Amino acid sequence: MNDPARDLTGWTIAFDLDGTLVETAPDLIGTLNRMLAARDIPQMPVEAAQHLVGHGALALLRHGFQEAGAPWRESEAQALLEEFLADYIEHIADFSRPYDGVIATLERLAARGAILCVATNKRTDLSVALIEALDMTHHFAVICGPDLVSARKPDGAHIREAVSMSGGDPARAIMVGDGAPDVQAAKSAGVPSVVVSFGYTPIPAKDLGGDVLVDHFDQVEAAIDGLIAEVRARRSI
Repeated sequence: MNDPARDLTGWTIAFDLDGTLVETAPDLIGTLNRMLAARDIPQMPVEAAQHLVGHGALALLRHGFQEAGAPWRESEAQALLEEFLADYIEHIADFSRPYDGVIATLERLAARGAILCVATNKRTDLSVALIEALDMTHHFAVICGPDLVSARKPDGAHIREAVSMSGGDPARAIMVGDGAPDVQAAKSAGVPSVVVSFGYTPIPAKDLGGDVLVDHFDQVEAAIDGLIAEVRARRSI
């Protein structure tokens, strides 16, 4: 007999990390600003640089330097990236915190039988370090950065492979994210998406094309329930 309290059994919820589960901009931009200061370049306010977050460390560094007016040479990119990562890992959870409602929502979804995983464009070792520092590791079956999959978001392979690695079925998955790569990857993977409005995106969240838009993480569970109900209704026709 099915346990009605575990009505999400068989479903996998994949979450983006930066700007979705955790507010990471203060520490990421903090590292960028320390690098800029070391080169006598004016620092960037966190609010003005949040749109740089979510596309990976190298993209953040490249565009951050360019927007701050710092010289950028691709021939020096690897050395600058290594400098960035060395500093960031030392400050990875100085100010980064899960958004309000995240922990309670993850606990409720897991209690209802859902598999939870992370599908992020943040490198896996950095993602694991951050999630461990915030004591969130036990919530997730897999923490999957772009180095663990055949293609990163916005490619749907990132979601499909992360879900499969979690022991889930990519045909019964939902993506929760804050940016265009999340929505595009979900569409490519053929899964519904929930978009949070409080994350890091240069495009207004309402214009990203996700299936449901929420303004607080407390609304994510209800959004997931609605999407699953729609999927079940379509498949019963």
